[in-house]
Amino acid sequence: MASFFIDRPIFAWVLAIVIMLAGAAATLTLPLERYPDIAPTRISINTSYPGASARTIEDSVTQIIEQNLKGIDGLLSIESSSNASGSASSQLSFVAGTNPDTAQLQVQNKVQQAVSRLPQAVQAQGVRVTKAGTDLLMVVTLNSDDPAVTSADMGDYLQSTLVDIISRIEGVGDVNVFGSGYAMRIWLDPQKLQRYALVPGDIRAALLAQNTEVSAGQIGALPSPEGQRLTAIVTARAKLQTAEEFSKVVLRVQPDGSALRLADVARVELGRDSYTTNIRSSGRTAAGMALFPASGANALVTANAVKAKLEELAPFLPPGMKTTVTFDTTPFISVSIKGVVVTLIEAMVLVVAIMYLFMQNLRATLVPAIAVPVVLLGTMGVLAVAGFSINTLTMFGLVLAIGLLVDDAIVVVENVERLMREEGLSPREATRRSMAEISGALVGIAVVLSAVFIPMAFFGGSTGVIYRQFSITVVSAMVLSVLVAMSLSPALCATLLKPVHKGEHAAHGGPLGPLLDRFFGGFNRGFDRFTGRYVVQVGWLSARNWRSFAVFVLFIAGTAVLYKTLPTSFLPDEDQGGLQIQVRMAPGATAERLENVMQSVEAYLTEQPEVMFYNLVRGAGGDQGSGQGFIRLKDWSERKAANQGAAALSERFSREIGRRVRDANVFVVQPPTVRGLGGSAGVQLFLQDLGGLGADALAIARDQLIDAAAARPEFRRPRTNSLTETPQLAIHIDDHKAGTLGVATTTINDTLSIAMGGAYVNDFIDRGRVKRVLVQGEAAYRAEPDSLRHWYVRNSSGQMVSFSAFASSSWVNGPRQLVRYNGSPAYEIQTDIAPGVSSGAAMVAMEGLLRTMPPGIGYEWSGRSYQERLSGDQAPLLYAVSVLFIFLCLAALYESWSVPFSVMLVVPLGIFGALAGSHLGGQSNDVFFQVGLLTTVGLSAKNAILIVEFAETLRSQGMGVLDATLKACRQRVRPILMTSLAFGMGVLPLALASGAGSGSQRAIGFGVLGGMISATALGIFFVPLFYLWVKALFSKRAAK
Repeated sequence: MASFFIDRPIFAWVLAIVIMLAGAAATLTLPLERYPDIAPTRISINTSYPGASARTIEDSVTQIIEQNLKGIDGLLSIESSSNASGSASSQLSFVAGTNPDTAQLQVQNKVQQAVSRLPQAVQAQGVRVTKAGTDLLMVVTLNSDDPAVTSADMGDYLQSTLVDIISRIEGVGDVNVFGSGYAMRIWLDPQKLQRYALVPGDIRAALLAQNTEVSAGQIGALPSPEGQRLTAIVTARAKLQTAEEFSKVVLRVQPDGSALRLADVARVELGRDSYTTNIRSSGRTAAGMALFPASGANALVTANAVKAKLEELAPFLPPGMKTTVTFDTTPFISVSIKGVVVTLIEAMVLVVAIMYLFMQNLRATLVPAIAVPVVLLGTMGVLAVAGFSINTLTMFGLVLAIGLLVDDAIVVVENVERLMREEGLSPREATRRSMAEISGALVGIAVVLSAVFIPMAFFGGSTGVIYRQFSITVVSAMVLSVLVAMSLSPALCATLLKPVHKGEHAAHGGPLGPLLDRFFGGFNRGFDRFTGRYVVQVGWLSARNWRSFAVFVLFIAGTAVLYKTLPTSFLPDEDQGGLQIQVRMAPGATAERLENVMQSVEAYLTEQPEVMFYNLVRGAGGDQGSGQGFIRLKDWSERKAANQGAAALSERFSREIGRRVRDANVFVVQPPTVRGLGGSAGVQLFLQDLGGLGADALAIARDQLIDAAAARPEFRRPRTNSLTETPQLAIHIDDHKAGTLGVATTTINDTLSIAMGGAYVNDFIDRGRVKRVLVQGEAAYRAEPDSLRHWYVRNSSGQMVSFSAFASSSWVNGPRQLVRYNGSPAYEIQTDIAPGVSSGAAMVAMEGLLRTMPPGIGYEWSGRSYQERLSGDQAPLLYAVSVLFIFLCLAALYESWSVPFSVMLVVPLGIFGALAGSHLGGQSNDVFFQVGLLTTVGLSAKNAILIVEFAETLRSQGMGVLDATLKACRQRVRPILMTSLAFGMGVLPLALASGAGSGSQRAIGFGVLGGMISATALGIFFVPLFYLWVKALFSKRAAK
């Protein structure tokens, strides 16, 4: 193959140009994202049951739906919550890679089977099945400079106009509105109802009858009488549109002919649809919407589409209103990818510098330098064909590949130069001879490095998605690299290199020529002395086998100790430029008390120089005592100090707000590293009642676990994400008394539901938009525990009977929210991790606490913790399969069992360095480290192949084992050091990275750099010994 291209260099150039053009075109089409779609596919089911308690919703809605969610392909888990605010949601997680459209269709079909069993009020509101994930993409707020514009005005415009437009953008899965639009509110007065012998059900019936549209057809519609001369559309009733029209709804016609109208018994106004949720943005009244991406959507593309649409709509907004993106998770994506691109460029420059240092010839340096863009662009083309994206993982793969891909070209050109220098051959002849010598080694290196990464592509789950990105990228680069080394590189060597006299190096021309000659002459003399001493040292070690073996055993023992003591985690935490706030008041707290707390938090955040925007939501999730917030921090370039990182700021904000606010628990947390893996960074799990112990026992276990975690140094701010119990007023109906008084049960239920909880009746038209009609008792008549005494029901005789005649009430402790996980009652427990503690160590500590839980109380990891445990379980298998795969490939390639043993024995030395590097760099055993460790395995084996392959060739020519080994060491140490240093320079920028996205760069950089140093520094001495030991062992067995 090489000879063909040596004779046809233009053909080699044409192939390289075609590859580069195809790769460049593919690069322009590749989507950009921080991580690929690592998170499990998620489908959400949302329902609404106004006025119902959490227990009522769980029993009549949530469990009914859950029981039908059987036989769905790839379903991992079901997380359901039922809230006292009248809402229920179920989050279904599927195995990573599940098609979200197929999953949504299957879930939709199962839910449809359950709809007929749901309460009528729920059916009227509808059941929504969406592909939305649970993690926020961005928050958009609507502000106004006009003080006359209220939050209701902004909320109404947002709800009625903007939400529909934004929801239709591709990639937007769901929109959660902060604020409220308008609704027609009918506030009932129980005293007036009693005076006219009416109950709330009568009001609803009148509205249903008179706020409706009647299809009355046409005059003269076919078939018509002969001679028909007129056709006209007939309109009768139409939807009501104003509060005045609603006030005139006739409830009853009195015996004297007068009409009893709605205004006589109720106050009618165009009010807010919900009074619970409000938002203020950076101290100003606002309305807002939180956007959640569809499962599998590209976050950056979706966010850019939303911003473009908002910019397009800006001229058409009502006077004074403007939209602002006050929280955005996507700038971090662009900044971190940009950081990796800079690292890539730095790596290329450093690699070329190292090559020039060793080759000392610009023409020779050009050969591997030209290979870099050819292979990188070719790899981009492969990624496009494979359906991948430009993301942090594929870019890391390219950074690793730079150091690896130049190795093949370096080996080619270094060997050509050596033959030209030692034997005085012409460039073309030296290239032919060189390719005959090293083609086997090139294929062997490519096979080994591919063998390391190929098994990664077949692992499942979210970790498997991460592995696959590296696997496809590096293997593609390796295959292209060896193809270029067998085609373009020899063609370039034959045409670019100049002939040199035997025993001489190429002279340097130009004004700097003499200086370069002196520098490189000194370098070469020093390197030759080093090579001589190195060969002597190897010979000395080969005569002391037992001592050398003892040192090797010590290294293996040290590797085991370092691996055991390296802290574990899933992925490194990153400063993503934003923080989130959770506010939890004491049970039963009112909106007024929450407002006081939020004002204190606002005042604090306004003083912080690192904060760009903040949004604080009152009444989060429909609960008066809950709040949430989103903080957008200033650009990373403005926050360079160590105490200005997101992790440090979340610690400081939580601590200092905690001192200011005594009436609530305020948690400031970082968003999750990977979108879709939990609500924030830290340890996450669900505490479950698997033994049927009951709600009280589960609540006691929850409090016990949180108290125990708070006492441990590994944790910060342990909490439950589920709302805790609150005092509830239980109304007891004596059905016997009610029956005696002639009161129907349906009338009692209707009156309670409408008067106290409020009821959705139907819709009306407001400024061309469909909005809701809601009926509820006046606030004054539902504000006290004994408010029920104001309300009356009508009996069968037409008389009004007070509720106090057949109803009583008492205080109980009941849930504001009920959570279920995989069909069992549960609480979501979350805790931040103390600085300096790895997530793996925190999970081990949490497991110790969980073992003290009462019998019947179980747990399941969730979010990132679940993925971390999964990746930790998979890692040993991954290492074992990769090492076995390398061994088998080498055995097949060299038709020998001894050669693979010689090569594989060096692997522990590389792993020792990777572990030592990670320890010194303060890194953890995470997914990036695992990829780095496998890269180290390949690098270690690659260096060994260069020596063993050459020694085998010399042995086949009749040289003795020791002489062949020493000569291989002398001739191969230069390319080994050159390729290792080139690779080291390639990954050095990763280890030294800082700023946005640097956490993951350092995670992979330290391990690989340490492994490369160790595999090279120790490998060049031990590989010859391994080869001699194995050959001696196999020759003894053969002799027997």
